Amino acid sequence: MTIDADIFVIGAGPAGLTTAYCLTKETPSVIVIEKDPVYVGGISRTVRHGNFLFDIGGHRFFSKAREVVDLWHEILPDDFITRPRLSRIYYGGKFYSYPLSAFQALRNLGIFTSAACMLSYAHAKLFPIASPRSFHDWVRNRFGERLFQIFFKTYTEKVWGMSCDDISADWAAQRIKGLDLRVAVVSALKHSFGLKPAGGDVVKTLIETFQYPRRGPGTMWEAAAAKVTERGGQILMGRELVELAYDEAHKLWRIGIATSNGKRESYTARHVVSSAPVRELVNKLSPKPISLLHARALRYRDFLTVALMIDKIAVFADNWFYIHDPSVKVGRVQHFGSWSPEMAPAGMTCLGLEYFCFEDDGLWTMSDEELIALATREVAKVGLVAATDVVDGCVVRQQKAYPVYDDAYRDHMATIRRDLEQSYPSLHLIGRNGMHKYNNQDHAMMTAMLTARNILAGERIYDIWQVNEDAEYHEAGASSAQAALSSERLVPLKANTRAA
Repeated sequence: MTIDADIFVIGAGPAGLTTAYCLTKETPSVIVIEKDPVYVGGISRTVRHGNFLFDIGGHRFFSKAREVVDLWHEILPDDFITRPRLSRIYYGGKFYSYPLSAFQALRNLGIFTSAACMLSYAHAKLFPIASPRSFHDWVRNRFGERLFQIFFKTYTEKVWGMSCDDISADWAAQRIKGLDLRVAVVSALKHSFGLKPAGGDVVKTLIETFQYPRRGPGTMWEAAAAKVTERGGQILMGRELVELAYDEAHKLWRIGIATSNGKRESYTARHVVSSAPVRELVNKLSPKPISLLHARALRYRDFLTVALMIDKIAVFADNWFYIHDPSVKVGRVQHFGSWSPEMAPAGMTCLGLEYFCFEDDGLWTMSDEELIALATREVAKVGLVAATDVVDGCVVRQQKAYPVYDDAYRDHMATIRRDLEQSYPSLHLIGRNGMHKYNNQDHAMMTAMLTARNILAGERIYDIWQVNEDAEYHEAGASSAQAALSSERLVPLKANTRAA
C-alpha cells in the first residue's frame, strides 16, 4: 500500500519539525520520518539515562530573530529558564575564563607571553594576510599568530580532525564574526571591572546569558512533534529513506522507506523537505543527479558524548569547558546541572565529555566501556573531578554532526544546488546538514519557517540560502525574515596555497 501526503519531511530535528509545525497550521497532510526509533530533535535531543538528562552538544537558546524566539515560546510556553553563560578554557594546566578576564589571562600567561601576544597582534595588523582563505589566515589577522597557536589551533583541529590551514575561512567568519583581539580585550576589561558592554558591542560569541528549557532542548521538540500529530500530521519513527524518485510526468515524488524492523513502506508526495545530509540524500535520488560526484565529495565530522555520573555536587558553576590541551582527546566538557538544575538528581553531577571523530577512526569504534574508562581518566587528568567519584557512564554517538568546511565544499554545494533546483523544483533543502551549512539551531529553524511559507505560497518567495548565522535580524530595522535574507557575508574561499 502506498500512502499519499502533500508534504513529506525527512528528519525530525529542529529544521524538519519546525517545517512540519508551521505547515500543519494550514494543512494536516504532512508526514515526517525520523531514523532514530526513540528520540526526536536530532542533535538537539535530550537523552535520558536513569534519573539523568543530558543535551547532545549543549544548545543555548539565544537568537536575534524575534520570530524564532516567539516560536520557541509558542511551542514550549512557560518552560524556559534564564541561565548565566559561564565557561572556561583549559590550557597549559590552567583555566581561563571565557569571555576573557584580562587580569586573569595576564596572570596565567605571564608578562612575557602576554607581551609576545600583543606584539604578534600588532604585527598582524601592520602586515595582514591579503584575502585570508583559511581558518588560520582569518584568525591570525584578527588575533595574531601567537594567540592563534595558544587559543585556537589545538581545539579547532580536535573539532575538525584536520589542519587549520585546510579549513575554510567561512567557518571562522560564521562562528566568531565581529570578534578580534581589540573587541575581546575591551570586553575583557569591562568584564574585569564589572562594566556592562554597550548594546552595539555585544558579539554573539560573548553573550553572557541565554534561555534554556528546564528539562533540556529535547522537550521542545517532543512538544512540537506532539502538536504536529494533534493537527493531523504524522511523525514516523525508526524510518530511513531508501529511494527518492521524481515522477516528472505527474510532478510527484515516489518515496521508499525502510523501517527499523526491516519492513518496506511506500509514499507519494507533492513536496519533499529534507534536513538529511546532502551526501546521503543525493545518493538516493532518482533519476541520478549530474551532481552526484560532487555530493559524494562532501565530508562530515562525527561526534560522541560520554556522560559521566558523579556522586557529589560539582564545585564549579561552568556550563562547559573548552579543552585546549593536546595531551587529552576530549574537546569540550559539559556540566549539565549548570544548564538546568533539573538535569541531574539532587546531590549528584553529570558531566558530558565530547569527542570529535570520524566514523571509521579509533574513537568511534571503541566500545562504550572503553570510552567511559577513557573519559574517566581524562576528566581526572584535567582536574575537574576524581576518577573515584565516577559511579556510572553512558555513551551517545552522533553521526554527521558537523558539515566539514574544507577547501572544496563551497564549489561542490554551488553545483549541487543549481542541479537540484533545476531538476527537482519541489525538493527543498533545510537546516545544517540539509544545506551543508553550519547553521545554529535558530537559523536552521528560520530556513524551515521560510520554506514552509514558500510551499504554502506555491512559489519560492524567499531564498533560504541567504539565511545567515549572524543575521542582524531586529537590529537591521526589518522583519527577521527579511533581515535574514540581506545579511549573507562574502567570505573568501580557501585556496590550496596560502597568501604570501
